[in-house]
Amino acid sequence: MDHTDPVTTDLAGRRVDAAGETTAARVTDGTRLAGRARRRDRAREDGASAGRRNDLAGYLFISPWLVGFFLFGLIPMGISLFLAFTDYDILGDWSWIGLDNFERMFTRDIRFRSSVIATFRYVALSVPLRLLFALAIAMLLNTRRRGVYWYRAAYYIPSVLGASVAVAIMWRQLFGSQGVINAVTAMLGLPRTSWLGNPDTAIWTLVILALWQFGSPMLIFLAGLRQIPRELYEASEIDGASYWSQFLRITLPLLTPIIFFNLIMQTISGFKVFTQAFLITGGAPLDTTLFYSLYLYQRAFESFQMGYAAAVAWVLLAIIAVLTFFSFRLSSYWVFYETDVK
Repeated sequence: MDHTDPVTTDLAGRRVDAAGETTAARVTDGTRLAGRARRRDRAREDGASAGRRNDLAGYLFISPWLVGFFLFGLIPMGISLFLAFTDYDILGDWSWIGLDNFERMFTRDIRFRSSVIATFRYVALSVPLRLLFALAIAMLLNTRRRGVYWYRAAYYIPSVLGASVAVAIMWRQLFGSQGVINAVTAMLGLPRTSWLGNPDTAIWTLVILALWQFGSPMLIFLAGLRQIPRELYEASEIDGASYWSQFLRITLPLLTPIIFFNLIMQTISGFKVFTQAFLITGGAPLDTTLFYSLYLYQRAFESFQMGYAAAVAWVLLAIIAVLTFFSFRLSSYWVFYETDVK
């Protein structure tokens, strides 16, 4: 039995199937669809080619950064990780010792423990004080008074100069036994104090220097304060809210993302502090200012224990990574974002 569709001929002599569609029409439609498919494929290929050209242009623009990242970042990190498991003194050959550097660090190195304690103490004292002081100054400068931009620039200058060698030397002279601080205390009838030689006060000289360098977090706080809608304060004033109430219920909650960012950045910076301790106290007295980076420097470039110093550096990276991780985990309990759905 023949199951093909019956085909007839119309008045013009064209072959017509059962659906009333001519063979020529079907061929024309098929040709048109094929042409559309080819044009879509060509457009897709042209788009992909243009995307590849754009990607190439983008990589060319960032190539200086990529070269710097690999040459001065990723490759040195890999070499440092390798040296952490070796006994290498820069001057001679290296030898593989496995985990001996880490075992020595955690069980037999008393100065390493002293550097960890001094660094954590410095971070615990300097970071909160710097953030509080920076926030207070930012709120004072968050006004529309004449000349406020000059004040902002002036308050930022200490952060630019604070980590320099000249400022560290000046700070050492200020708190020296014959320095200005002791001269002022003598004028007030107070006894002279060995600020840099006393284990109870030496670290406070460095904390005060860190407090003086509040410009960077101050500018970030100021940018955050400028983003808080003024309408919220105006509505609270109508309701009779006091200045302290506005700070606790409006300013502080909306500023928590900025506080969190500054907290993370200042904590990392605190763990890496080096210049101040190196030039002002040298780690003395009794290793109370022997900060982690200073101890790492001493092991690498004074004792020439480069393998051990590399292991110390990776432990510092681990400490910062763990603290940052827990800070992000705990931030969900106190950091408020406008996009949060309550």
